[in-house]
Amino acid sequence: MKEVPAKVEHNNQWVVVKLGIGEDRIVIPAPVNREVLFKTVSDVAERKNILIVTAKTETEAVYKILSVDKVIEVLKKLILGSCNAYRLMAYFMSPAIRGGVLIQNAQWEKGSVVVVHSGIWFVSPAKQVCVPVNDVAAIELTKRDVQGKPTDVVRIDHLESGEVVSSLVLCPLSTLQVLYNFLKETTKSMDMKGTELDGVDQQVAMLIYSGMDSHAIENMLNLPHKQLDAIYDKIMKLGLAEVVTIRREVQLTTKGVRYISDATKSQTN
Repeated sequence: MKEVPAKVEHNNQWVVVKLGIGEDRIVIPAPVNREVLFKTVSDVAERKNILIVTAKTETEAVYKILSVDKVIEVLKKLILGSCNAYRLMAYFMSPAIRGGVLIQNAQWEKGSVVVVHSGIWFVSPAKQVCVPVNDVAAIELTKRDVQGKPTDVVRIDHLESGEVVSSLVLCPLSTLQVLYNFLKETTKSMDMKGTELDGVDQQVAMLIYSGMDSHAIENMLNLPHKQLDAIYDKIMKLGLAEVVTIRREVQLTTKGVRYISDATKSQTN
């Protein structure tokens, strides 16, 4: 078992440890004193260079591990290869499309697709890419030209830094159908009835999607500011949007009015 330097969160504090890494487990020494078998891991997530590992035996425990990129990559590869997850061998291209345009030099990679509770992982010898389940916008069984032939693939659209990005998965059609059904079930919590928004609400949502700001939407749909705010509140309550910028509306105080009045007089004199 190899030992590597790392930090582990314990009692809301980061403590420095020598993390033991074996073929089938990690050993976290004092003050944590835990041995985590990879086969008991039910979820793996990554936030920058922090690996968040959820393991479940008699009880569920979450471990946050902070280390250098090389150590995190090794841990991800070992855990994703043995954790309790839906897993299949496949070719994938992730990311493949960004903003509706095929990414230059994007290539098919041979590896596996690993689906855990919080994300869809694309794993190859060269990299591990995760698409968080909460960021999945659409899953589609479609066709793609592969070596000049139309071929069945699963396309996964997801948000990345506010932009729509697509990943593609290629494997035998029977397996592909199973994968598609499984992913649809996994992301079912993101589905809606389609009746939650009325016509105007949907128009606002479409204009937000197209990149318009609040002022442009008000002008386009001839909406009062208060009505647009009410629509924003509605779509945020449904989890369809989030606040990125707060636009201030101000009016001048008496001091401000006096300043402008004096400035105007001085310019005309």
